[in-house]
Amino acid sequence: MKLFNKYIKDLFLPLRFYIAAGSTILFFIITFLLPVLLPIAKIYFYSICILFLLDFVFVFFRNTPLVASRKLSSRLSNGEENVVALEVESKLPYFIKAEIIDELPFQLQQRNFSIKASLASYETASFKYSINPVERGLYDFGNVIILFQSKLGLVLRRQVLAEKEIVSVYPAFSQLGKYALIAQTSTNDYGSKRMRKIGQSMEFEQIKDYVSGDDIRTINWKATARKGTLMINNYTDEKSQQVYIILDKGRLMKMPFNGLSLLDYSINAALALSNICLQKQDKIGLVTFNEKIGSILAADRKPIQREKMLQLLYKENTSFLESDFEMLYTQVRNKIKQRSLLVLFTNFESSTGLKRQINYLRSIAKHHLLLVVFFENTELTKLSVAQANTVEDVYIKTIADKLAYEKRMLIKELHKYGIIAVQSAPEHLTVNAINKYLELKSKQML
Repeated sequence: MKLFNKYIKDLFLPLRFYIAAGSTILFFIITFLLPVLLPIAKIYFYSICILFLLDFVFVFFRNTPLVASRKLSSRLSNGEENVVALEVESKLPYFIKAEIIDELPFQLQQRNFSIKASLASYETASFKYSINPVERGLYDFGNVIILFQSKLGLVLRRQVLAEKEIVSVYPAFSQLGKYALIAQTSTNDYGSKRMRKIGQSMEFEQIKDYVSGDDIRTINWKATARKGTLMINNYTDEKSQQVYIILDKGRLMKMPFNGLSLLDYSINAALALSNICLQKQDKIGLVTFNEKIGSILAADRKPIQREKMLQLLYKENTSFLESDFEMLYTQVRNKIKQRSLLVLFTNFESSTGLKRQINYLRSIAKHHLLLVVFFENTELTKLSVAQANTVEDVYIKTIADKLAYEKRMLIKELHKYGIIAVQSAPEHLTVNAINKYLELKSKQML
């Protein structure tokens, strides 16, 4: 049994072997017509057998001919490209051709993944590939399987290297640095539009000497009298304001877009927005809800707050029931006593859906600055701009135009009641949410 496991279990016959065997059989068939070729056919057959045995010895004479290792981060980022590196070392004194198969997690749905490679004698090579997970959770990487052969190519050996590993896929934390520059420059959509600051912050920073161009309304007359030169009060942007991110986990947030659900887009945007808020030294908190209240994280501006949010967002999932906005209003009134900016990530597909919840949103907006962020239906947009060639296309285009227009009207309906609203395509959600926060911050609306 040991001999079978060692020499037969991992033995495979490549295409070159079948070509050689087929040509040998054909050669012997020809000898029936030309018996004079029989000695040559026998020599050819014995040569193939000897080469096969030599190749078998070459490939199987070492117990561990190859060593491989997988290198990847302990945390993967959801909805983004993550690099995985495979390092393979050959302990054989001759050139080999190899096919490297990495057993990927079932969530990726890739069953034919392999890397073709060539390794010189005693060579160590590194191979990189990228994966794009679209679900949060645990991802189980299996073994690394290598099929290799020598230059003769008559024997193929399989080597299974135990490299099983379980990694966690978290919300898109790797994009946090990507949006950090927006907070520092107060720009809109990667610096294309400078935000105009309205008014002046009244948070005192320091007293300094007056220089030409300073606002004379900020002159500190007491300090001026003591020092004998003009002194002014210097103010900075107000800090330590409370920002709560509220995530709707109801059935409408289950809708998929490019593999990710709307909830996943909201979670990625919420994580990036929380990082910007902490850079602005605001306090950031979290509330999740569907038919019942989910996670509640009190607002704070400590550096550990981002890690707490990451751990909470990692576990959130959608439900099949409609979200209870009345319960959300009750929890907001009980849990959030100080006036805060509430950024609600939700979705409304029709005016009817909004009308059922508008009274609760109005009640929340009486006590807090409410920003509602919901999604644009990009499929409707595509249908509304598509060319109509048939009567059926005209009907479809007309209905799509009507539904898209109705969804645009939801913003005006919210504005009518003093609720700030942003409608965004899923792929632009993070940028639009951050820009709106920076705009509200610059206008000192909170």
